[in-house]
Amino acid sequence: MKLADRWLAGAYQGSRWLRPLQPLGKLYERLMLRRARQFHTGRRPAWRAPVPVIVVGNITLGGTGKSPLVAWLGNRLAAQGWSPGIVSRGYGGSAERYPLRVTPTTPVNESGDEPLMLAHQTGLPVVVDPQRARAAETLVRAGCDLIISDDGLQHLALARDIELVVIDGARGLGNGHCLPAGPLRESPDRLKGVDAVIVNGDNACELPVEGVTMHLRPCGWRRLCDGQRFPLAPLPFKAPVNGLAAIGNPQRFFATLISLGVTGEWHPLADHQPLNEALLNRWRGRPLVMTAKDAVKCQAFAPPDSWVLDVEAVLPPDFEHWLTDKLSALT
Repeated sequence: MKLADRWLAGAYQGSRWLRPLQPLGKLYERLMLRRARQFHTGRRPAWRAPVPVIVVGNITLGGTGKSPLVAWLGNRLAAQGWSPGIVSRGYGGSAERYPLRVTPTTPVNESGDEPLMLAHQTGLPVVVDPQRARAAETLVRAGCDLIISDDGLQHLALARDIELVVIDGARGLGNGHCLPAGPLRESPDRLKGVDAVIVNGDNACELPVEGVTMHLRPCGWRRLCDGQRFPLAPLPFKAPVNGLAAIGNPQRFFATLISLGVTGEWHPLADHQPLNEALLNRWRGRPLVMTAKDAVKCQAFAPPDSWVLDVEAVLPPDFEHWLTDKLSALT
C-alpha cells in the first residue's frame, strides 16, 4: 500500500500513529477559518454571478459521490426549464489556455476526467478553469441562467447561493480531525452553515446535522468500444472479470459489482490516475469492467471486451421540491 493510501485509510479508521499530527490539524483548521472570515468580511474579493450558483463539494478527502449529484442536478434542472452550466477545476487535466470549454471530444489530458464525464452524461455546457469565477462568467456570457460548481466548496472566490456538501455514509468524517491529522478540509462545524448535507449511501456515521440520503443506483452496462447498452441482468460478459477503479473510493465500486453477481479480481488505482494501453494490457484475457470516470480516459485504446457500469444518483422527492423552492426564492 502506498504511503498516501495508508495515510488516508488511517485517517478514516482513527489510527493511533496520526495522533502526533493533531496540533498541525488544529493549526490548519484555524487557518481555514481565518481565510473564510476574510472572504465573508470582504477583505478578500469574491465574484458574484448575476445568476444562481450551486456549489457541490465536500469537507473530506477521498471520493464521496459529488459528480453523480452534479449530473443529477444538471439533468433535473434542465428538465425544469433552466439552462444550467457546469464549472470545474479540471483536476488531472492541463490545457494550453483557460477557460476551456469541454465537449465530448475534448482530450481528457486537457479537461480532466470528471468534466469530460459530465459533458458526456449531461450534454450541458461544461467549462474548466482553475479560477472557477472566470469559468462561471464564461458560462453566463454563453447564456446559462444557473451555474453548478463541481467541487469548489473551499473556492470562496466564487460567491454562491446554495451549498451542498456530500458525505460518504460509510466513512463519514473519519477520525474527525483536519489535515494532516485526519481527512477533513474544514471543521465539522462547517456542515452547520451549508444549505444541505447529502449522505451517499446508508448513514453509519455521526454528523452534527441531519443529512439527506442519496443512493447511487446502477442503471446498466455499456460496451466501451461501441457504446451499446445492456440491462444489468443477465450479465452481457462472462465472469470472472478484471475490475478497474481509479476513483476516490474504489472499494465502493467493487462492492457494487459484487452485489450484481460479478466475480473476479479487483484493481484499485489512485484517484484520477491516468490510464494507458500498456497498463490495460496487463489485464487482458478477461473482460475489463470500469467506472464511467475511468472510461473517458481509455476510450481510444481499451481492449474490445471492456465494459462500463453506468450509475445514477437517486434522491428523495422532498429534496427536489426543496431545491425548486430554494431556486424560486432566489429568482
